[in-house]
Amino acid sequence: METLLEILKGLHPEVDFESEDGLIENMILDSFDIVTLVAEISDKFDVEILAEHLIPENFNSAEAIYNLIQELED
Repeated sequence: METLLEILKGLHPEVDFESEDGLIENMILDSFDIVTLVAEISDKFDVEILAEHLIPENFNSAEAIYNLIQELED
């Protein structure tokens, strides 16, 4: 989770990613952020995020993103 939080803070250092649960709904992350995030996650965690995974529910919070990563690692 720490690696993911570092990636997210690199995108938006002003956001408290540990408590924010509306990253998409509140338009904190935009499409460019998502593309960057997917690339960083792929590199750091060695997982492949497919188009079918690109739904708001998977990116609304750091916890949701981390759960997706764990699911893809299995």
